[in-house]
Amino acid sequence: MGKKKPSSVHHKVRHSASLHEQKNAAAEEVVELKKRSKHTSPCFLDPNPSLEHVNQAKSRTSLAIQKKLDSGTFELHFENLWRSFSAERKTSFTHLDSLWFSLYLKEDSREKVLSWIKREHIFSKKYVLIPIVCWGHWSLLIFCHFGENLLSKSKRPCMLLLDSLEMANPRRLEPYIRKFVLDIYRAYGITDAEDVIFQIPLLVPKVPQQKNEECGSFVLYFINLFMKTAPETFSISEGYPYFMNQDWFTRESFELFCSKLETQSSMHAN
Repeated sequence: MGKKKPSSVHHKVRHSASLHEQKNAAAEEVVELKKRSKHTSPCFLDPNPSLEHVNQAKSRTSLAIQKKLDSGTFELHFENLWRSFSAERKTSFTHLDSLWFSLYLKEDSREKVLSWIKREHIFSKKYVLIPIVCWGHWSLLIFCHFGENLLSKSKRPCMLLLDSLEMANPRRLEPYIRKFVLDIYRAYGITDAEDVIFQIPLLVPKVPQQKNEECGSFVLYFINLFMKTAPETFSISEGYPYFMNQDWFTRESFELFCSKLETQSSMHAN
């Protein structure tokens, strides 16, 4: 008799374990890169020479843009939030680590970050959530329908950038985001449509604005509400901006969300 083939269940278990091991390895590499960089990436302390005018403008207008949540606390809250959604709901989504974008901006860790992203199979998901922390400020980048034809009219790939501090000019990130996206496509071996890739729409809807230094908490709330109400098909021509406007949610609902998130994190910590 021939060897008995492993059941699909056993195969799935091994595959799941393999993915878990890969993610753990990637997490360990992130920690090591953070230690080596000592938070000196353009997104933390060192000004990028090409961004001097941005920093000067920030100084002149006395914008105190500082993150209330450090990356460790943000990730703790995010993992609790992610667990709160059903497996069925999460099938349309995936997410990247909140430090991957800032690490990508450092030349010595760029290729490593792109290899991690390839493991996430982002082209098989409708939405990819990418928390970004740059210049001490949190914002949320969302890839929509990146697995669809770049020239599709019904499911055209696009990007959303949600920022609770409009006065800081969210589009200052656009050149870096576009290079990031182009490199992701290249990492997947897609190099024959670079002009089209570089023109994927980047939309910046007007969303509720922060009053203090709670940009990290706003990003978590953006994620929470977007995952609950994102449409099956995101259309620029027929639906945008959907629910994303200045009246998307109230200050009271935001504060209640923050309170619940803090309670959940405390429970998991104990």
